[in-house]
Amino acid sequence: MVNMDTLFIALVFVLAGVVKGITGMGLPTVAVALLTLRMPPLEAAALLIVPSSVTNVLQLAAGPALYPLWLRFRWLLLAVCAGTACAALLGAAAWSGAVLGLALSGYGLLGLTGWRMHVPPSAERWAGPLAGAATGVMAGVTGVFVMPAAPYLQALNLDKDDLIQAMGMAFTVATLALAAMLAARGEWHASAAGSSLLALIPAVIGMQLGQWLRERMRPDVFRRCFFIALLALGVHQLFRM
Repeated sequence: MVNMDTLFIALVFVLAGVVKGITGMGLPTVAVALLTLRMPPLEAAALLIVPSSVTNVLQLAAGPALYPLWLRFRWLLLAVCAGTACAALLGAAAWSGAVLGLALSGYGLLGLTGWRMHVPPSAERWAGPLAGAATGVMAGVTGVFVMPAAPYLQALNLDKDDLIQAMGMAFTVATLALAAMLAARGEWHASAAGSSLLALIPAVIGMQLGQWLRERMRPDVFRRCFFIALLALGVHQLFRM
């Protein structure tokens, strides 16, 4: 007989993989948002380490400009690590649910409105580390590392390939920093690693399904549904506090 918790986790990662396959992002966001309906945010984050790392490394390796992007965004990436380390010192488990709810709601509203900021090249020197540190703190508190890194990178007007590769780089570093933080706190151990490795299977199945669906549906319709769902999950997370 299949354990209901195991079935729930598998279905969550299939759905998160579908989102990743269609949009190229969103696996950790969707996974954490849904898993926190049944468990604390950082426990959910421990489950997504392997699926997120593998899928983001594949995304990172697919682009042609790895070294130039590293040179451009190295201070952002180092700030992600520093922010995650600071989050570990905050001991923010008591209010991580509220922060997650705000992050999901904000990301959902941002996506629905279609608003995008613009960051001029002259501001990257200070805006990049600031966005990286905020992303690291958010990852360390909630397990979600899409905010504000994704809106920041979108604001730089990168071409499509560079944007996808830059996001893959930022999310890979954030995932590894999160794994190190969880290990230091004793929340990333052999049992959690094994469960996270198993979660890779439904995530990959979901990605394949998402890539198949991407060719058969209107992306704008899916994105709208995606952001509405994130907004609803964020509001639900806030009201259950």
